[in-house]
Amino acid sequence: MLMILQRYGLMLVAALGQTLLLTLLSLFFAMIIGMIFGLMNVGNNRVFNFIGTVYVDAVRGVPLIVLAYFIYFGVPAAIQGIGFATFRLTALQAGTIALSMNCGAYMAEIIRAGIQSVDRGQMEAGRSLGLTYGSSMALIVVPQAIRTMIPSIINQFIITLKDTSILSVIGFPELTNVGKTIMGNTFKALETWAIIGVMYMVVIVTLSKLSKKLERRINRGR
Repeated sequence: MLMILQRYGLMLVAALGQTLLLTLLSLFFAMIIGMIFGLMNVGNNRVFNFIGTVYVDAVRGVPLIVLAYFIYFGVPAAIQGIGFATFRLTALQAGTIALSMNCGAYMAEIIRAGIQSVDRGQMEAGRSLGLTYGSSMALIVVPQAIRTMIPSIINQFIITLKDTSILSVIGFPELTNVGKTIMGNTFKALETWAIIGVMYMVVIVTLSKLSKKLERRINRGR
């Protein structure tokens, strides 16, 4: 194990950095996607409700590995088929899109539940003061909903971090993919995967502790 750390330590640290980069990028775009479709699902417009529901159900119904293959191989093939022969997606681009779409569908449900947890009277109070629906949502409802959403968002961050391992199938150099390379070079499966597991565990346990601490602080502030 010490030999692996000495020889491949920098590679493992770089892979962890790539894993965190992919996770942060995906979570950023997932928040945008989740906010859009989450708001669609809490509004009174039936067309928007339908679009939001279809997106959430469709994306959550497709395994992430299938979605990654579709975006990495299928989308470029389709675009090349209509005349853009040089179009390609890097593993980072395809991985970010796949994870953002997947995480965004779950984030939409977190945001929908958070908004619906706020008393309806808050929206009515905003409207009675002359605010539009959008202003009432942005200034009154969403800020209150965020308090209840933070623990779930951090939990989704943890899930997304673990899901990055699936993207080793498209060649993205995250921890699991690098672990395969190290194992192939050293033939030390036990030591290699023990190191990879510990690296994931340290990051995930740290985030879990942060989530619990934030949740306790939020509950005390109510």
